[in-house]
Amino acid sequence: MQLPIPIDQLKQLLVADGVVAPERFDAIAVEADRKNQSILDVLVADRVVASDYLGNLIAGALGVARANIAMESLDREAVNALPEDIARSRQVILFARETDGTYDAAMTDPSDLATREFLEERLKAKIRPFLATREDLNRGFSVYGYELGQDFKKLIDDNIRASLVAGAKDAKEAAADLPIIAIVDNVLSYALASRASDIHIEILEDATYIRYRIDGILYEIMSIPKDIHPAIVARIKLLAGLKLDEHFTPQDGRFRYEVGSQSIDVRVSVMPTFYGEKAEMRLLESSEKPLSLEELGLSQEDTKVVAENLKKAYGMIISCGPTGSGKTTTLYTLMNMLNHPQVNITTIEDPIEYNMRYVNQTQINPQAGITFASGLRALLRQDPNIIMVGEIRDAETADISVQASLTGHLLLSSLHTNDAPTAVPRFFDLGVPPFLVSSVLNMIIAQRLVRRICPTCIYSYEPDTGSLAAIEQQLKRVSVGGVPKVKVPTVLYRGKGCAACGGTGYRGRIGIYEIMEVDEKMKEIITKPEFSLEALREQASANGMATMFEDGIRKVQLAQTTLEEVLRVIRE
Repeated sequence: MQLPIPIDQLKQLLVADGVVAPERFDAIAVEADRKNQSILDVLVADRVVASDYLGNLIAGALGVARANIAMESLDREAVNALPEDIARSRQVILFARETDGTYDAAMTDPSDLATREFLEERLKAKIRPFLATREDLNRGFSVYGYELGQDFKKLIDDNIRASLVAGAKDAKEAAADLPIIAIVDNVLSYALASRASDIHIEILEDATYIRYRIDGILYEIMSIPKDIHPAIVARIKLLAGLKLDEHFTPQDGRFRYEVGSQSIDVRVSVMPTFYGEKAEMRLLESSEKPLSLEELGLSQEDTKVVAENLKKAYGMIISCGPTGSGKTTTLYTLMNMLNHPQVNITTIEDPIEYNMRYVNQTQINPQAGITFASGLRALLRQDPNIIMVGEIRDAETADISVQASLTGHLLLSSLHTNDAPTAVPRFFDLGVPPFLVSSVLNMIIAQRLVRRICPTCIYSYEPDTGSLAAIEQQLKRVSVGGVPKVKVPTVLYRGKGCAACGGTGYRGRIGIYEIMEVDEKMKEIITKPEFSLEALREQASANGMATMFEDGIRKVQLAQTTLEEVLRVIRE
């Protein structure tokens, strides 16, 4: 979130409202400068103020209204009056036009007179500024993605024809062929506009298929002739610095891609398959930063539990869930909260997904002898206070992690388990004795990611009696002891589908969580010779832990996601 008013004015407003003491504000300003983050983001992340409160406060100070893009239908004609590259570089969206011809402009900095004058000169119309957040602008930018989608297939088809006419070439020449360059550039640009996290380019018997993963779901975008597949893969290899003449060995690389003012890191994996090489590209926004716990989706109660456990000087905090459930983002958010001048944070990761200032990050490299186990052993000689291990996946890493936690280090890591309680027997499977598990475990966070309902096209409806009965039955089945901690919702929500969400009814994702704090009673259960997982679950429930399904139902009640989405990820 950009600060459009002087920092001293923000301080005066917050102190006058009694929200923060002057000394606390100054300390936060120093922390924000050290982390190279906006002070607004740090204020929200440290739970000093809520994001909405800040937005209203700043809008009032500027004498403008807040852009309500989330609840209004975007005027596509108004949006398209300004080209996307200008909109992104100036951080502005024209979201409506008034009867007198004035454009309503959502801006991260409504006090930017130079941008307002530029727009008025370009559009030959008056501009009425509104204060906007990054999320507001992203919803507006999605309209450009919709328009791009109308021309995407035509652009690809035109370049396919040009490439086929050009005839056969060797891999190096094909990778530098202009139509092939255009195809790969358009595939990347459309993926960014569609908010895709992954691009799959797969060759089958009859054609090559391009698929995008958007909000965790794979969508088939188009098929292209398999004759140009080798040239496309060669182009991707060239960008990632891979060997063009190697076709039978897996290869990994990465490159930086820029479109307009947006810059992303692209992680590339090329794998030989039966009909040829498959290319997979993971898109990582280089500007993306870890969020606050509230923005991730944790409730106020769970946020307090996590914050208290982060104050502990040693022990383990474990994030659990399957691949793609948001564990890494959660760990980075915790590290961001712990990142202070008084501590030394070191990590061993595979791969490094976010670059964090003042955090010493190491990526594993088995060819150089750096594995999770060997890297962690070396990190212990770096005088760390806090250690983050990307994943505990073998007995050696588990053993060293436990020893590190016992010797005065706070260790963050992840495990692949279905829920929070099953992390305990997973440690047993890795050869860690029960008395050590009980000694080092502070907290376990299990999670899944559900798609958010698109705020632009959301609507409510009353479920039928059959659906209500099914929800009640499912709640009783997954709730510990058959006593749910949440009520069956009487009103449900979903998205109709619009330009902002690409017709899916969903836009973005949020986590559903299960937070298990390990107290003395739970430690006794863990160390008993006749360990019972069910007894551990019952004690966690008695301590107030809600299951992921119950947390999901809470988010259904808050109109953040749909019942179908919660059932989908829980069943997975």
